[in-house]
Amino acid sequence: MAPIDPLTPDALYRACDPDQFDFETTEALEPLAELIGQDRAVEAVCFGISIRSEGYNVYAIGPPGIGKRTLIGEFLARQAAEEPVASDWCYVHNFDDPRRPLALDLPAGRGRPLGRDMDRLIVELRTAIPAAFESESYLARKEAIETEFRHRQESASEEMQKKAEAQNVAVVRTPTGVGLAPMLNGKVLDPEAFERLPQDARDTYAEAMASLQQDLQAHMEEVPKWAHELRERMRELNRDVAKSAVLHNLEDFKKSYADLPGILTWLDSVEADLIENAEAFMLAERMKEGAMEAPPGGIAPAPGEPPSFRQYRVNVLVDHGQNQGAPVVEEDHPTIGNIIGRLEHTTQQGALITDFSLIKAGALHRANGGYLVLEAHKLLSQPFAWDALKRALRGGQIRIQPQEQSHSLADMVSLDPEPIPLDAKIVLVGDGWLYYQLSALDPDFLELFKVQADFEEDMPRNEANVLLYARLIATIARNEELRPLAPDAVARIVERGAKRAGDSAKLTTHMRNIADLVRESSYWARMVDRDVITAEDVQKAIDASIRRSDRLRQRVQDSIAEGTVLIATEGETVGQINGLSVLQLGGYAFGRPSRITARVQLGRGRVVDIEREVELGGSLHSKGVLILSGFLGARFGEARPLALSASLVFEQSYGGVDGDSASSAELYALLSAIGEVPINQGLAVTGSVNQQGEVQAIGGANEKIEGYYDVCREQGLTGGQGVLVPASNVRHLMLRRDVVEAVEAGKFKVFAVETIDQGIEILTGLPAGDRDKDGHYPEGSVNRRVEDRLAAFAETARRFAGGKDDDVRD
Repeated sequence: MAPIDPLTPDALYRACDPDQFDFETTEALEPLAELIGQDRAVEAVCFGISIRSEGYNVYAIGPPGIGKRTLIGEFLARQAAEEPVASDWCYVHNFDDPRRPLALDLPAGRGRPLGRDMDRLIVELRTAIPAAFESESYLARKEAIETEFRHRQESASEEMQKKAEAQNVAVVRTPTGVGLAPMLNGKVLDPEAFERLPQDARDTYAEAMASLQQDLQAHMEEVPKWAHELRERMRELNRDVAKSAVLHNLEDFKKSYADLPGILTWLDSVEADLIENAEAFMLAERMKEGAMEAPPGGIAPAPGEPPSFRQYRVNVLVDHGQNQGAPVVEEDHPTIGNIIGRLEHTTQQGALITDFSLIKAGALHRANGGYLVLEAHKLLSQPFAWDALKRALRGGQIRIQPQEQSHSLADMVSLDPEPIPLDAKIVLVGDGWLYYQLSALDPDFLELFKVQADFEEDMPRNEANVLLYARLIATIARNEELRPLAPDAVARIVERGAKRAGDSAKLTTHMRNIADLVRESSYWARMVDRDVITAEDVQKAIDASIRRSDRLRQRVQDSIAEGTVLIATEGETVGQINGLSVLQLGGYAFGRPSRITARVQLGRGRVVDIEREVELGGSLHSKGVLILSGFLGARFGEARPLALSASLVFEQSYGGVDGDSASSAELYALLSAIGEVPINQGLAVTGSVNQQGEVQAIGGANEKIEGYYDVCREQGLTGGQGVLVPASNVRHLMLRRDVVEAVEAGKFKVFAVETIDQGIEILTGLPAGDRDKDGHYPEGSVNRRVEDRLAAFAETARRFAGGKDDDVRD
């Protein structure tokens, strides 16, 4: 096998040439109107916004900071500007069923005028109705009716009195009512005088009084009827007067809303109620004069307002009078109340009450006729909010239902407002894992959110995209009034974008990271009083950002330098190798070397993962260890059983271990331990392996190499130190300048390997060895030494098996 040479510096870092830019500063560049590198997402968003069929709401997939909300906001703003302004919505009192307030749909800008017109109408009626009841015409008609009934009653009383006097009987009034008494010579007889009369005289009086009593009873029965008739006549008079006053004031009012049949229907109910309850306005006038207090009960009054006037108000739920197009609403706190609206309560006489005027709009009301943007994670973290949104979308209406009524065992008295038809496009913004979880676990999700807008995390690093990157940087600087950038500064940001993407042939599309770097670079340019941002300022911003975040990385490096964590960077050892892992803390990731050791002994072909045995190893790490058994069995177990027991462990590992990026390092340690071949401790390894012995790509290659380089630099670079990475990871390398410079000076090496055999040759300095035509590995090769050791194990096991099986270790 031909020897593997270390990678050249050009393979470790792909620089961006500032000379490719034909501007002096970014001030000369045209601004960008939209995000770059998101063609697929742009097409999906355009489709989702434009299609009007049911269920075609949008879920935008991508990590935070990628620019999802920016792109969606720009598209929605442009689309909404071309669409008609949405309707105003109001809630009003339902005079037929007060528990079910009515929802009124009005053209944009008509809701608040209706509320103001109703307020003015009530103010006018509070003057007009009392005035009508104080007019001479009303008082004359009232007096005529009262006089008529008074005369009728007086005439009936006089007739009864005359009839009684004709029979010497008097009609007298007593504390208990009206009665009859005998009369002699014009005077009423007292009981003693009556008893002294002869019997025949007393009988005559008794007979006359009995007859008159029937007439008197008939007369007394007519009095309540006359009183009732009087009240009805007065009520009819009052209704006529009130109707005249109300119709006079409502006539012009109705003309203003003649084009809105729904408003006219409600105004007819208002008219009937005003006429029926005109006494409330008289009460208000007396309250105003301090003559009496307002009675308890009724709809909750506003401060200083009689109870009954509240029902004529208009609760303007949504007002689009100032809008120029369809509404675009972003709700950052999507509770169930903030989504579908809520019923507020007020205290009256110690009790919680509510009415139509306390109905508050939710985001769906404000976005109705337009677009609503929500963050999926926030929505799902709020109790009942997700179910409420789905219910509204499925039913096509916004129904405000008190939460205490929906989710309480108690039967509470509340309102049931008339639902409002829903016509809004919903855009959810969230991570991909949440999208796939909802797709798998919620059967309604894909029916309601049929459009998936998947945002790219990176884009190809070609000439066209690099120039777009420059325009993006210029746009950020211009929009935020930052200093312009020189070509070398733009080139350095492009290089940083490639490193953020983890691929020298790609650029990150995380707009937040790019914008932050431009802002911080401008800050450092201002600190040295430089008018134009240079590459030096960009590098200063990068270094400062790393320093703010790398306290824990420095602690790890210090523990290695102090010898607390054992990492050898020189010498040779059997069954021991330096593996590389990445720690992610917030937005900062760094590499951490770990010592991996392997030990073998006679056994039954079992490779023990100590991390798994103590439940520190994750499933992916355990999978990688099991692959090692498959590799050993396939390569060395065809002619004889593997009679060994091996153990693998991450030394000084006190937390969880997961991922298979250390499986190649574990295999190298295992082969070294079996074949008793020492490994160069100056070399560290990363990469996963399959059962064919092929080394596979892993993540975090840059951080792993840089982390091991820092350890070697601290302990002293010897020129024999380096890192083995999978060959498929070479395109991902964008190493720090100091690492590249060390490689260029021959003080550090990076090797790219495709197979385990290539790697073991670099680590041991011995050939791996290929089987000859007879199936034997060459003498002195690593594979031969491994196979010979395994053969010895098998022979020993065979001898023990001829004796007692229990002597064979497991």
